[in-house]
Amino acid sequence: MGAGQVDALVIFGATGDLAKIETFPALVGLVERGVLDVPVLGIAKSGWGLAQFKDYAAAALKLNGMDPGTPAAARMLDLLRYVDGDLGEHATYQAIAAELGDAKRILHYLQVPPFLFGRIAEGISGAGLAAQSRVMAEKPFGSGLASAKALNETIHKYFPEESIYRVDHWLGFDPVESLMFARFANSIIEPLLNRNYVQSIQITMAEAFDVADRGSFYDRTGAVKDVVQNHMLQVLATVLADPPDGSGLDSWIASKSKLISALRPLAPADVIKGQYEGYLQVPGVSPGSRTETYAAVRLSADTWRWAGVPIVIRAGKCLPVTATEVFLDFKPAPHDVFGLGDVITSNALRFRIYPESHAVLTLVGKKPGAGWEPEVQDLTFIQHPGADMRAYDRLIGAALNGERWLFAQQDTVEAAWRVVDSIVGEVGPLLPYARGSWGPDSSSLLPAAEAWHDPA
Repeated sequence: MGAGQVDALVIFGATGDLAKIETFPALVGLVERGVLDVPVLGIAKSGWGLAQFKDYAAAALKLNGMDPGTPAAARMLDLLRYVDGDLGEHATYQAIAAELGDAKRILHYLQVPPFLFGRIAEGISGAGLAAQSRVMAEKPFGSGLASAKALNETIHKYFPEESIYRVDHWLGFDPVESLMFARFANSIIEPLLNRNYVQSIQITMAEAFDVADRGSFYDRTGAVKDVVQNHMLQVLATVLADPPDGSGLDSWIASKSKLISALRPLAPADVIKGQYEGYLQVPGVSPGSRTETYAAVRLSADTWRWAGVPIVIRAGKCLPVTATEVFLDFKPAPHDVFGLGDVITSNALRFRIYPESHAVLTLVGKKPGAGWEPEVQDLTFIQHPGADMRAYDRLIGAALNGERWLFAQQDTVEAAWRVVDSIVGEVGPLLPYARGSWGPDSSSLLPAAEAWHDPA
């Protein structure tokens, strides 16, 4: 199915947490921007009717500090339709078809666990609602390489690859787009991003909070599956992939896929895992659980451009701050003209991509006065306090318009699982760490002369 607007949006799992926290507020933004003006059909098994569903949506807006009485919110609530039914029954899909009437170009948004994807795709197809439609699927897309492949095979029975939009909500973050923009709109940055100039690359995703009430979900997942395999590898690809070609942003998906496919699969020696003290007392966590709440990995990209450049990623909960940063350390000047020895600091490029946009180039200048005393200065060239738009506003809008470059392709998802597959689960030692610390010591993954760059 080509690009262009759809006749209807169908949301499976429309009474769940994701809808409450993200979807309904995003739909108001889409109405406001003029992107959404088609029926929005919610599907769930709650024993509700349309009135209760609209009340739920209005309550979700209030929960997000939004007024359900604004023109855009009122219009969004007016677009809502509802079908109550079991996703395993043919009758539910017949009811969906009846409610949609003549609509044939549909965006089916699956906000349900992956084990239901196949049944829903089959149901949609059986009701004649697949041929001209798109399907938008939430992560996790599989729980390992084998299950991701099986899931792809199942969905491909009913939908071609170009009609599948796999969500990684980090790709909808404004600062991630800012990072791309900084790379490709400036002629002076991109030529430096290669093995000739870059000494090492670090990505830190720090969260100052714990797993809270998500114990039973998190205990089946862990840091590697929750954020490294998807969000962090996508961010890494955004930094390292070759620029899009003349065919436009659609070539960007293929470029990122190529980069992730060139990452060497991780071995147990390439990972350090940790678990914050007190995790085992969280409701829903199994006694003696070996699930990691922190993971640090060392990667290598087997490409002409990045061969030999050490890449490290760490992600964890209960760390000192909530911040995600990409830190590129450049090689020092080839000759020490001023006899500074170890005093001199090399240049660095730093992208803060959560919770705000920040791009900083670290340069070395001379302190005023006699002698050659260096001082480090930060040149900030992007600084925005937060996102202009909800990630799901951008993502749902892109799927409604048939823009695929913000989503993950099948080969990218499978390549990412191939990278982490051998370290998923109870692989390697699990080290305890104190809440509010930077996690267990993972300096052994770093190049000899380096330390972790801690986001402030």
